[in-house]
Amino acid sequence: MAEVNFKRLADLTPGGRAELLLRSETDLSAFLEKAQPIIDAVRAEGDAALVRFGVTLDKAEGLTEAGLKASEAEFDEAFTELDPAVTEAIRYGIENIRSFHEEQRPEPMFLKEIRPGAFAGDRFLPIRSVALYVPRGKGSFPSVTMMTSVPAVVAGVPELAIFTPPIPGGKVDAATLVAARLAGVETVYKAGGAQAVAAAAYGTRTIRAAHKIVGPGSPWVVAAKRLLSGVIDPGLPAGPSESIIFADETVHGGLAALDLLIEAEHGPDSSAWLVTNSALVAEQALAALPGHWAQMTEQRAEFSRAVLTGKTGGILLTETLDEAYAFINDYAPEHLQLLSEKPFEHLGKITSAAEVLMGPHTPVTIGNFCLGPNCVLPTSRGARTYGPLSVSDFMRRSSVGYVTAPAYPGLAQAAKVLADYEGFSSHANAVSALRDQYLKG
Repeated sequence: MAEVNFKRLADLTPGGRAELLLRSETDLSAFLEKAQPIIDAVRAEGDAALVRFGVTLDKAEGLTEAGLKASEAEFDEAFTELDPAVTEAIRYGIENIRSFHEEQRPEPMFLKEIRPGAFAGDRFLPIRSVALYVPRGKGSFPSVTMMTSVPAVVAGVPELAIFTPPIPGGKVDAATLVAARLAGVETVYKAGGAQAVAAAAYGTRTIRAAHKIVGPGSPWVVAAKRLLSGVIDPGLPAGPSESIIFADETVHGGLAALDLLIEAEHGPDSSAWLVTNSALVAEQALAALPGHWAQMTEQRAEFSRAVLTGKTGGILLTETLDEAYAFINDYAPEHLQLLSEKPFEHLGKITSAAEVLMGPHTPVTIGNFCLGPNCVLPTSRGARTYGPLSVSDFMRRSSVGYVTAPAYPGLAQAAKVLADYEGFSSHANAVSALRDQYLKG
């Protein structure tokens, strides 16, 4: 069995350090090449291609064109199939997520008086149609349904549709349907991967094309979003899961190891690093991992072992706290845990992380499911310029201006000077004496 990666930052060359920043979707060339024929097939064949890919790629025998959209009966059946405790946990999470995101919703419009009688502001409207992607390849993710649906409903998007890979038998897993209905979304399509992105972009006989698609996915989904970015807004870059667990000397390394496995268990394409300046914490974490793996299901243990022994995970020991901070900021992780009894002492040093969860009582698990902030987050260093999915991702902003007659002369004079300087004669004429003649009637 391969050993868990254990690296000392001080021993790495610049090239070796740069390799630690790579993610599974850093190089998408192979996926881009293979996703294009799938996209072309969906554009040409529509529903027929979605059914074919559902059967061949998702092993969803029984999927039909008539059944691509989940029926009302399927929603109702899901509520009878799902364990009531799971339903209540979903309901609890949705309440927290909605409470958080309602605080993000902007006022419909604001106007500020820039100069006496001259007003400028912003107007906010929901995007007309958005596709919500919910992955299923390595498990069921009602949490992603909750995290994508709730802010979209809060924003008031009139046309919402969930796209998720079908399960064997041509159905949708019950928890996803329950979460969708409780969040306020009643349209669910049985399509995943690159074919779902293509269907959302171009539309089919069953599926109406959307203006935007949001939600995390495999490299196939990321590749398709990139290829179709000229057709549909691909939203923030959300690929395979990634995390950094930062731990200082105030916590036990076994706890750090426990949390290191959270995102690592998503799949072998995940990324997960424990970063610490404490040799003792690193040693404790290494010693604790076998025991933690023994408490996991075989598949999830296998996934996380693949991550921690591969190129995108392990334990990184730094000599100083400042070195740890610098690496974290360069990595710009999707999820960052500050495992410390005094996490606020470290928070000010963090400048690039999509999510920061602080203290030993705030594991990524709670953030992923029910704390409230959105767990659909930018990956592959996207946190350098993107934030978490939010209500604003489902809204569009328009500028609004209104100039009264008394305020017009001063603004017109300044605008004409600049228009003349830049050589735009029509711009200048529109605020010249020519306009005054019309305004005077």
